[in-house]
Amino acid sequence: MKYVWISVFVLTMGLVGFVWWKYFYVFGEGVKAGDLNYAVYKGNFFKTYEGKIIQQGFGGNSKRGNTFTSYEFEFSIENEKIFKKLEQNGGKYFELRYKEYHGALPWRGNTNYVVDSIINMR
Repeated sequence: MKYVWISVFVLTMGLVGFVWWKYFYVFGEGVKAGDLNYAVYKGNFFKTYEGKIIQQGFGGNSKRGNTFTSYEFEFSIENEKIFKKLEQNGGKYFELRYKEYHGALPWRGNTNYVVDSIINMR
């Protein structure tokens, strides 16, 4: 019986550790910059703030040489204050600080990337 309790304890702690690593451990932090495409408040059960910026640059994997390409960065927004600033300035260039998680939680947003501050806007 002692081994059963030890096994249950070890499995429970392993599960708790995995959930923490998957949903609460900050895997990466950084800054992304680009033109704000949209900022929306949406959701069926959990309403969250979501957004997307378009990053422009040159791609080098074309037979015709360098081509102008764009990359989309979809993100969730941590709080309403940041959302309101983005919502009121659609189409402008932003530098956004974000945290990256291994998994998304429904009440935190639809993506693994969560913007926690605006560094610059122009």
